[in-house]
Amino acid sequence: MAGAAMLALPALLLGCSSDDASGEGSGGEAQGTETIALGIIPIIDVAPIYLGQEQGFFEEQGIELDLSAGQGGAAIVPGVASGSIDIGFGNNFSLVVAASSGLPLKVIASGVDSTQDAERDQFTIVTDDPAITRPADLAGKRVATNTINSIGDSVVGASVRSDGGDPETITFVELPFPNMAAALAAGDVDAAWLVEPFVTLAEQQGIRVLTTPLNDFTDVQIEVSTYFTSTQFASENADLVERFTTALDQSLTYAQENPEEARAILPTYLDIDPALAEQVRLPEWNTEVSEETFEVFTDLAETEGLLDGEVDLDALLEQVR
Repeated sequence: MAGAAMLALPALLLGCSSDDASGEGSGGEAQGTETIALGIIPIIDVAPIYLGQEQGFFEEQGIELDLSAGQGGAAIVPGVASGSIDIGFGNNFSLVVAASSGLPLKVIASGVDSTQDAERDQFTIVTDDPAITRPADLAGKRVATNTINSIGDSVVGASVRSDGGDPETITFVELPFPNMAAALAAGDVDAAWLVEPFVTLAEQQGIRVLTTPLNDFTDVQIEVSTYFTSTQFASENADLVERFTTALDQSLTYAQENPEEARAILPTYLDIDPALAEQVRLPEWNTEVSEETFEVFTDLAETEGLLDGEVDLDALLEQVR
């Protein structure tokens, strides 16, 4: 994994929410705390969770977070649906696909947004091949993505299609983000769907950003990820979910308004140097869930042939309307 930082997260057990030994229900320290098993991806996007813990927002709501790490949203979705994870963080494309399969999921809060700024958006396609100068040039190439049939390869395909290229000719190679720069250097792949902090690390090795694909195929500011739970957990723990959302919204707002503190928190849960944390592109954190994004991703998933049935966005987004 040369040239890339390894992500680190404390090993924490998955569990279902429950009151601790001193608890007598929800609502703050006097009544004890309730534990939420929260499935996240150890990336920059979840910095508000750690800031919120540091600032005491979750404690004020009588919540303790039991964090566990997943490879991607597609891996966290089954855990939430099965009840082994109470609340999950994942990309909205995976949620749309999951909803088309009939999984009983509810979006409860915003996660992270793209910036709509090609100069500072952290969701990128990178390459070190001088012959690749535009998205259409990726046709016939090998492109790395962290998961197949998910947001990465679908967005890359949409970018290529919007530039007049044929995404059907792309060979996608599944690799963890930390391995992608080395794969590019070795010639194993020609380009990669890459996010921070690995974009900045790759640039330090001479790899360049080809495009920010979320800006290529739609004018909508894409909300990349949200926090979600199961229909059962939402109905059985309505007050707990509301308190979690309150604390999370405070955390998202704090992160957006205090970017230097967001940068400072990164080395506490990611194995990256503080100097790198000062250089990486930050996403945007907002509290509003973007219905437009879910409509865009529903159309894209249909184009990619990934839907198993109709997507009931009314049911999926019921909690945030």
